[in-house]
Amino acid sequence: MAISRKLGERFAPWLALAVLLLVWEAACRLFALPSFVLPSPSAIAGAAWKLDPGVWFDHIFATLRVTLMGYLLSILVGIPLAIALASSKVLSRTLYPLLVIVQSTPIVAVAPIIVVVMGAGDTPRVFITFLIAFFPIVVSTVTGLLATPAELIELSRSLGASRSREYRNIRLPYAIPHLFSALRISITLAVIGAVVAEFVAAEEGLGYFINFSTSMFQVPQAFAALMLLVMISLALFHLIGLLQKLLFPWSLPKPS
Repeated sequence: MAISRKLGERFAPWLALAVLLLVWEAACRLFALPSFVLPSPSAIAGAAWKLDPGVWFDHIFATLRVTLMGYLLSILVGIPLAIALASSKVLSRTLYPLLVIVQSTPIVAVAPIIVVVMGAGDTPRVFITFLIAFFPIVVSTVTGLLATPAELIELSRSLGASRSREYRNIRLPYAIPHLFSALRISITLAVIGAVVAEFVAAEEGLGYFINFSTSMFQVPQAFAALMLLVMISLALFHLIGLLQKLLFPWSLPKPS
């Protein structure tokens, strides 16, 4: 029973996906839906197969480049900012409302302005990706830093530990689970940010390719690029989980 349950848990998502694709294919054939309205999975696969692999590689590389650059920038800015906010109530009360305002502003509305201000190239696209991805890192890291048991903090201070050592040896380890939860969320948001930036101003990337394909009524090609974006997002999400498992296995939740 235990083995069958484990197999069921492992293969259930794949079985559900297979059923969904079969129902999708059958519905498109049964109702004779035109491909420019809703292409079937077989039409999407055919469109992806016909396109030159080099073209796919160029667009995937462009999207991944912007995604990872914006994501790394969000980590480099978000974690030190979270430490600063957790260390100072005055700084937290001053900056936190501004961060909420930035996060609440629709990035689709701001993206054209950012492109005009920063010009062409990767810089505006990376900045747009950063704006979308950094907020969860800041909020979750601050939550983890402040969730450290007060008795441990009091003990460390009674033993004469410095503030930097308190954060390095006590607060940051407690914040690791919160941080990796945010990192998994932020990597998917970074993909979204890169695509939004490519919609606004780009000459390569999967977001640009989707925009171009739909303007030419090549909807199966657009769906193929969309499927690639989903696979990239899922792969990056699981990669962050794998890094947590390899580097900080003690921070993973215990199975029930």
